[in-house]
Amino acid sequence: MSQETLAEESGLSRRTIQRIELGESNPNGDSLKRLADALQVNSDELIDWAIKEDARYLTFLNLSALSFIFFPLLGILIPFILWTTKKDKIKNINSNAKALINFQISWSIMLFFIPIVLFISARLELIKGITMSTFIVVIVVLYIYNFLSITINTVRITSGKSVHYFPKIKLLR
Repeated sequence: MSQETLAEESGLSRRTIQRIELGESNPNGDSLKRLADALQVNSDELIDWAIKEDARYLTFLNLSALSFIFFPLLGILIPFILWTTKKDKIKNINSNAKALINFQISWSIMLFFIPIVLFISARLELIKGITMSTFIVVIVVLYIYNFLSITINTVRITSGKSVHYFPKIKLLR
């Protein structure tokens, strides 16, 4: 069916039909009903409601958390943006993204508070022998742990298994 014929049959403008075909816009309820009537199909047949499996996107989402290497909050922000753009459209994206983001938030809190606790302990002489190299070692260990957690869970995703991040404060449920 040509765009002109569909426009006549549905009562929509040809430009509206073009925008919908090109994916530049989505039909509203009325337009969807008109198109379905003109094509003599159910409106559900015009829209793909199915949740798709996309292990590549889940892998990409998980690997995006490696941006923490450049700046810790990027490990939260970038996965959050990727998650919200595909939320409820990809199988397992909600559970994977929530686990990842909760872990990244927990890790960022640890990255901030553990050095503070060490510093206070050193100042109050609760723990002896804390030097600047101790702080550096703790931070490096935290970075390595985050990197390994992301890497291991990326392998789990590509193997079709669920992710397991620890520790994580469940802020996103």
